[in-house]
Amino acid sequence: MNEGAALTIRKLCKEYTRGKPVLRDIDLDISDQGITAIIGPSGTGKSTLIRCINRLVEPTSGEILFEGLDVVKLDRQQLRRARRHIGMVFQEYNLVERLTVMENLLCGRLGYVPPLKAWLRNYPQQDIARAFELLEVVGLSDFVNQRADSLSGGQRQRVGIARALMQEPKLLLADEPTSSLDPKTSVEIMSLIRDLCRSHNIPVMINMHDVELARRFADRIIGMSEGTVVYDGAPAGLTDEQLKTIYGGQDWLHA
Repeated sequence: MNEGAALTIRKLCKEYTRGKPVLRDIDLDISDQGITAIIGPSGTGKSTLIRCINRLVEPTSGEILFEGLDVVKLDRQQLRRARRHIGMVFQEYNLVERLTVMENLLCGRLGYVPPLKAWLRNYPQQDIARAFELLEVVGLSDFVNQRADSLSGGQRQRVGIARALMQEPKLLLADEPTSSLDPKTSVEIMSLIRDLCRSHNIPVMINMHDVELARRFADRIIGMSEGTVVYDGAPAGLTDEQLKTIYGGQDWLHA
């Protein structure tokens, strides 16, 4: 792994159907700080890339180096240990609807707690104290005992972010965390991710459809088209010409 990189990806390929690659020889070094946003049209492999990193999607070939290990080669037990340190925020929240906000947060500690203790909801006192702290930070301290299915979309995503941080991750992945939210709530959620990850020194990889949101919050933008990286640089360097390359030259820019 390169020094200063939280994650190194080499020659990563993914085919769902043989002979039809969704990712083609992706090479990336993800810094150990800041937000890296991945943009591109639907079907270009953004979500697949994010999900290959923690093997929610199995890569076809290539290397994903995290904390000195190739994630692609880990067995089930080793993968479980590696996933402790990779937080994930989902587009559709992935909360347990019938559980309370507090119980959903404590799910973030499942990788650390023996299965029987987790089943009995017997979490260490320090985990419960940390959950209360995080709920205060994300503005949900009044919702501790509310069921997840009673929350708004923005509130659910705040729970999802807090749950990911309960893992004490060394890397946070976010798979289109704002696409189900209105514009105002989207900005609030991105501000929350940026501020929390800065204060906890956690690098973030996030894929998103909203180019302006990426420009506003990301330190680095990776533009993908047809499974390859066609732009990798600062938000300020992302010109209309490059956006046309990423999105296929359609007239969408001035629509």
